[in-house]
Amino acid sequence: MNPTLPEPTLPEELLLLALDPRRGKPYCRNRFLEYAVAGAVLAELELHGRIAEQLGRIRVISPLAPQDPLLAQVLGSLPAPDEGGLAGGVSAKRWIRRTGRYVEELCLEHLVGRSVLRRETHRLLGLLPYHRHPAADPAGPAAVRERFAAAEAAGFPDRRSRTLAALISATGLSGAVAQGGWRSRSTMRDLVHDEWTAYAVRQNVRQDKADRNGTSAGGGGGGGDD
Repeated sequence: MNPTLPEPTLPEELLLLALDPRRGKPYCRNRFLEYAVAGAVLAELELHGRIAEQLGRIRVISPLAPQDPLLAQVLGSLPAPDEGGLAGGVSAKRWIRRTGRYVEELCLEHLVGRSVLRRETHRLLGLLPYHRHPAADPAGPAAVRERFAAAEAAGFPDRRSRTLAALISATGLSGAVAQGGWRSRSTMRDLVHDEWTAYAVRQNVRQDKADRNGTSAGGGGGGGDD
């Protein structure tokens, strides 16, 4: 299997940008990356015309399963068009928070199964196991990074690149991924307001930071690359 992923999905691109290709360690907190991968799967489903967002809630508008098995699995887990309670659908922020770890693990398993990433098991203090996911071939992440750099240089000219840039910013990955300095990072930060999936990711990142600092998550500071 060619590890360069000529047409990767958004969650695949995000993971390959977020993981150190040699060590397999994320450039951000693990929990933040989980949120971002879940948001990227929702964004990919929206680009496929399967879901839409209304007032912060995810609504399935076409239950037809995509060809990608991961996308199909996630779509099947969302409430059907006529389900989800009186308001309909499910909260994007809550869904991302609740399923982030599971969705990221699914994405990692798909990439390992396709020989894009390798799974290495380590032990913390010689006891607690944890995993790292280095690249099976450095050419895969390098190609994704080159595509992102080209989109960045062009000012993120299409919806897909804008969504990916917004997710990266919401997760706090701009410093590790962006090539254009503070102006580019500022542009990426502004995109978060325009992309509902990235905004929901940033809400969860802010909540975690606020909980850790003992402050209210409703304030205006401290989320993603803010």
